[in-house]
Amino acid sequence: MNFQNFCFHPAITEGVKKAGFVTPTPIQRKAIPEILKGSDVMGLAQTGTGKTAAFVLPILNRLINSQREKIGALIVVPTRELAEQIHGAIRILGCRTRLRSAVVYGGVGINPQIKALKNSNIVVGCPGRLLDHINRRTIDLSRLEVLVLDEADQMFDMGFSPDIRRIMAHVPSQNRQTLLFGATMPENIRCLANDVLQNPVTVQIGTMSAVETVSHALYPVAPHLKTALLIKLLSHSHIGSVLVFTRTKFRAKSLGEKLTRAGYRSTSLQGNLSQLRRRKALDSFRSGKFQILVATDIASRGIDVSNVSHVINYDIPATPEAYIHRIGRTGRAEHTGEAFTLVTKEDTRMVKAINKAIGSCVEQRTLKDFNYGVPVASSGKKINFRSRRTRQTGKRKPFKSGVYV
Repeated sequence: MNFQNFCFHPAITEGVKKAGFVTPTPIQRKAIPEILKGSDVMGLAQTGTGKTAAFVLPILNRLINSQREKIGALIVVPTRELAEQIHGAIRILGCRTRLRSAVVYGGVGINPQIKALKNSNIVVGCPGRLLDHINRRTIDLSRLEVLVLDEADQMFDMGFSPDIRRIMAHVPSQNRQTLLFGATMPENIRCLANDVLQNPVTVQIGTMSAVETVSHALYPVAPHLKTALLIKLLSHSHIGSVLVFTRTKFRAKSLGEKLTRAGYRSTSLQGNLSQLRRRKALDSFRSGKFQILVATDIASRGIDVSNVSHVINYDIPATPEAYIHRIGRTGRAEHTGEAFTLVTKEDTRMVKAINKAIGSCVEQRTLKDFNYGVPVASSGKKINFRSRRTRQTGKRKPFKSGVYV
């Protein structure tokens, strides 16, 4: 089967050729015919399976002959990076059409977005900024034909459920095709699907399992030795590009700086960065300028970085689903990859949950030349002042000896 079997408009077919697509992926083979029919679709597939083209191509095909002076499709996504990626895909696949897309998200100026929205047929955006435009009346969704909720499960995890329902109140309830995609479909997503989808067709590709092209392992270690073990792992591995995941924004920034001081070409991607710096970090990682990208889960879904050789979980993820999404950033496009997770005693419960979810026990490894017995260092300097003057009275008062600060 090839893309000609879908009988797209000739202009869409030209875009497919420009993108270099030849054979549809499984999610595309199953979802595209149903979307072309006009059915509501609930799609379940892991990241990196071609979901974006599965809904972008039918949308372009639907809108190419409709009135162009309106927003015909809205694609709601959880992160700025995913919004940019889908926007880029629309520009490539729709390059031979006259359809225009706009991308809207926070962290950047709103005025250029307002201008772009006036001449757009497709809008890709994050919930918060979309609501901002709705409240400002700078976006008209009254004639919307297609609504897409992409990575719906992550949007729920990030607390966007109320925002999504507020957006739903501003789109037509009749004659609207709705497409809901995610890597997993927990109960809260199925409840949303029941509310927004009409007689949906469910398209599922595979189940939640580790990517077959990825070998993965756990490395037990004390919390204070994580950074040292990470650097040792990097020195032992024949690494290409490496994604390192942390639990917090602060740790991503700090760890990125430590790896730079250790001699690695490293940068970080986390929510405190401006959109310009986030884009620069990601582009530099894609191009190979930086070998290591330290990131929070903002980078675990929807970002197309095909040349990642290793994923390292510096912090174990919060759910088994997040583990699958993270390690799925390597072993893409028929390449193989490796995924390592640093685990502490506190992570025992999550390790069991991951093993249960994927149906096997992830191998545990140790490094022979790493010293796991290094004690915890003191948190500061020891001071032995017997007394100190209070700021208020100037009198001396007792001060405990041997306090670390």
